[in-house]
Amino acid sequence: MESVGSLVGSPWIYAVVALSVLLDVFLPVLPSGVLVPTAAAAPAASTAAYVPDILVLTLCAATASVLGDLVAYRLAWRGGARLDRALARSRRPGPAPVVSLGAGAARHRARDFLPWSALAGFTWAGYSVALGYFGGQWLGATWLAAAVSAVALLAAGAGAGYLMRKPQASEAR
Repeated sequence: MESVGSLVGSPWIYAVVALSVLLDVFLPVLPSGVLVPTAAAAPAASTAAYVPDILVLTLCAATASVLGDLVAYRLAWRGGARLDRALARSRRPGPAPVVSLGAGAARHRARDFLPWSALAGFTWAGYSVALGYFGGQWLGATWLAAAVSAVALLAAGAGAGYLMRKPQASEAR
């Protein structure tokens, strides 16, 4: 835990966030849903040697998210039957890779896919950073602030997933 705290207080946090978000599409090594709000909570600590810039952190996370989506999209575009078999063996892919892989496999045009990916990436990054930043301001730069931010982020995602699955009144008839 101490090494993660020292990483958040160093300029390397941008590279770690970018790599985590980029790899999170395929292999969640360090879940970006926890790392991004934790890094954004750091400015609440006045004793930190290095305080990440909130705007740079947001741009870094959003850009890496869009790039990760594009990598998945291009892999699915070129993947064919081999990728289909790999996905079928996968236990449970997350929603981001499924959308990106589905768009690529269906051969949707990149110019149709990219704006939606960018909107999703910037919305997620902005929300995650704001949640961490304001959680850090409210609760201080503690692990409690990071935990509350992460739980709120997961709850919002679960709520959005529930609303998306809930049948609409017109569909229920």
